[in-house]
Amino acid sequence: MKRRRICVVSGSRADYGILFPVLSELKSSSKIDLQLIVTGSHLSPEFGLTVKEIEADGFEISKKVEILVSSDTDVGVAKSMGLGLIEFGPVLNDLSPDIVMLLGDRFELMAVAATALVLAIPIAHIHGGETTRAAFDEAIRHSITKMAHIHFTATEEYRRRVIQLGESPDRVFNVGAPGLDNMRALDPVSKQELELLLDLSFDRRTILVTWHPVTLQPGTSIVDFGEILTALDRNPGLNVIFTKANADNEGREINQAIDEFVKKNSVRAVVVASMGRRMYWSVLMNIDCVLGNSSSGIIEAPSAGIPTINIGARQEGRIRASSVVDCPPVAVDIEKAIAVVMSDECDRVIDPASNPYDQGGASELISEAVSSVDTTALIKKHFYDLPRSD
Repeated sequence: MKRRRICVVSGSRADYGILFPVLSELKSSSKIDLQLIVTGSHLSPEFGLTVKEIEADGFEISKKVEILVSSDTDVGVAKSMGLGLIEFGPVLNDLSPDIVMLLGDRFELMAVAATALVLAIPIAHIHGGETTRAAFDEAIRHSITKMAHIHFTATEEYRRRVIQLGESPDRVFNVGAPGLDNMRALDPVSKQELELLLDLSFDRRTILVTWHPVTLQPGTSIVDFGEILTALDRNPGLNVIFTKANADNEGREINQAIDEFVKKNSVRAVVVASMGRRMYWSVLMNIDCVLGNSSSGIIEAPSAGIPTINIGARQEGRIRASSVVDCPPVAVDIEKAIAVVMSDECDRVIDPASNPYDQGGASELISEAVSSVDTTALIKKHFYDLPRSD
């Protein structure tokens, strides 16, 4: 039987961490020839040159596609998308995959989806149907849904939303969040090894901070991040581990502010451009709280049994576990939220089993579906109308 060519595109450290278990399943399948395109911030030294992590994990990279311009303005992002449209056409034409697989809502992937659509290559989309009302990721995510042909959502509510967008129910599968499969498969780094790698002692309460630009509220991201830094300044007894911002509008300003804070607080603060999935999960298992506006605080931290302080509007609309505390980007409110999640009472009520995204085995389900679906029938879609209620 002819092996099916599945082409997965990864544009950032964030989507690669989630895609890793899916890539592993695809690679090990006797029914699939895995193709892997690496693009975006993976190829940028400024953002950790995370392509090296992919290579170290043993994945053969089919193509490296440079599209990132050295700018974090909205015009710079638009130029990167334009470069993507130019570059991905010949790449996908040469690879000639049976299915292109995309995860999420990054601007890099919008260019890939548009290209695959024009080339009549079916698209499999992971993590559709979710809402993030303060970021243009929202519109990109739903746009990719309309260009895609088979869908893998993380909750039943998100499955219903994809169907509401006109996608046929028999093409929409609720599988859970594939990134959570990492937690079950990884051999964690020990606490002592983490301390050596990070040059930070876990002898006090420790939080992980990730702050990304809020792309539909220009100019607010760095101001709001200043409120976070003020709250952290007022909690000198806390260790702080920063991860850097995405390659989005205003991301470089945020990263510069992180570097300055760490320089002034080198005894208790460190910054890591990209942790990689093993270190990331190991950190989650050894800290007390996640703080910021990253989806990892919503989707992954609850399964590690730690609370999340979700700040601002970036994750508005996402389903969340009871361990997630929502907080406005105001220093005094952030201080209060830190006090709440660091209390012994909070420790007692967190239940990892309550994570609505954690169904287990998502990666295997995705691999099996794309290896067996009839691709000849995929490309032609009809708009599914919801049943009338009258």
